[in-house]
Amino acid sequence: MGIIENIVGEINDALWSYVLIIVLIGLGLFFTIKTDFVQFRNLPEMFRVLFDKRTMSASGKKGTSSFQAFAISAASRVGTGNLAGVASAVALGGPGAIFWMWLIALLGAASGFVESTLAQVYKVPDKTQYRGGPAYYMEKGLKKRWLAVVFAITITFTYGLVFNSVQSNTISLAFSGQFDIDSSVIAIILVILTAIVIFGGLKSIANVTQIIVPVMAIIYIFVAVFVLIVNITAVPDMISLIFANAFGLREVAGGGFGAAIMMGIKRGLFSNEAGMGSAPNAAATAEVSHPVKQGLIQALGVFFDTIIICSATGFIILAAGGFAGSEADGIQLTQDAFAFHLGDWAGGFIAIAILLFAYSSILGNYYYGESNITYVKDSKIGLFIYRIAVLAMVIFGAVATFDLVWALADLTMAIMALINLYAITKLYKIVNIVLKDYRKQRKAGKDPVFYRDTLENQDGIEFWGRDQTSEKEK
Repeated sequence: MGIIENIVGEINDALWSYVLIIVLIGLGLFFTIKTDFVQFRNLPEMFRVLFDKRTMSASGKKGTSSFQAFAISAASRVGTGNLAGVASAVALGGPGAIFWMWLIALLGAASGFVESTLAQVYKVPDKTQYRGGPAYYMEKGLKKRWLAVVFAITITFTYGLVFNSVQSNTISLAFSGQFDIDSSVIAIILVILTAIVIFGGLKSIANVTQIIVPVMAIIYIFVAVFVLIVNITAVPDMISLIFANAFGLREVAGGGFGAAIMMGIKRGLFSNEAGMGSAPNAAATAEVSHPVKQGLIQALGVFFDTIIICSATGFIILAAGGFAGSEADGIQLTQDAFAFHLGDWAGGFIAIAILLFAYSSILGNYYYGESNITYVKDSKIGLFIYRIAVLAMVIFGAVATFDLVWALADLTMAIMALINLYAITKLYKIVNIVLKDYRKQRKAGKDPVFYRDTLENQDGIEFWGRDQTSEKEK
């Protein structure tokens, strides 16, 4: 395992130090400008669309509601990255890493908007639901079936297998450290809980996550806000520390500047997934009258994840001190910080919280793989094998080392992001036309409805015909 970890680490250093940093920030800025700052200009519209009664429940027989699709993607976004990922970023990259997490979220929200809008444009209706995502717009928009298959395999391996091992690893560390429960016992419990839901299908996942995600997020944010209020006088100093470490000359001279950037962007991307190509798989399942609606909702998810939840965790860790050189792994550092502020019981609270966060992430991650397995080949045997592999990786993660599972996650998500970002860069002009159509209708006081004949080139777009108007406007 040590040799594999070293090899993966070397590859990660090359990818993240010289490629991903430039690509993620550069394209995030590019999409922000090209969409006329959609993530800022249309922020109020994001909330309006999310809480519109027509998005709270699926109106037709197919698909999930817009809110459910948001919950599925949030199930994957809100989880280990917010608690364990932020902790490891601060421990290895210093307080400045939080600034780079903010930056990748603010710019990445535009990338998230583009990819999720494309997922809606190129989604495909089948007998029971809609399917879509990067693999679909790569084949139908770019006309590159081979690239779509490569991506489908990559995301299935990344989310369904590797990321789920990260989730189970974090749960295992939290419970073994707090309650001294053997990792093998945790592995067995997680496998049983996961199997019950993933064999129940997409609706089962949507029903579970739309309950778990809001509840666990509200409770965690409530506790985090309480800790911040108690330490309110220290917040200005913490913000100053974050900016000082993000740009300070001392950090540049000591090599900490590069570590802050790399860890902030790594963990920021793992947490909010902006541009990675994962959220579009959930976005495509939503039943909405216009693709931009779901694009806006998924962009909001990026803000919700990083600006609110990750920031809260980061502030609490900084306020506790002792993060530099800590031997605690990820979630255990967060547990130590909460225990410092609230007493020993808080470590147990975080263990329970991470169980809910990470378990819902396992469910969301699983669906991304299922959607892409079906895309490559609609095979019941293939899907069954995939489900067994998911359960096997949940067991692997619970007993594997912290460094190994995170190194594998960094590698696979880097590859996945590069493939997806290439595709959405080639297709962003489609999104611009769709966005202009949406803004024009909203300016006229209408509830926007999209038709594919709005586009000059409708090749590859199977949905959004005028004969489907009645279904979309219900």
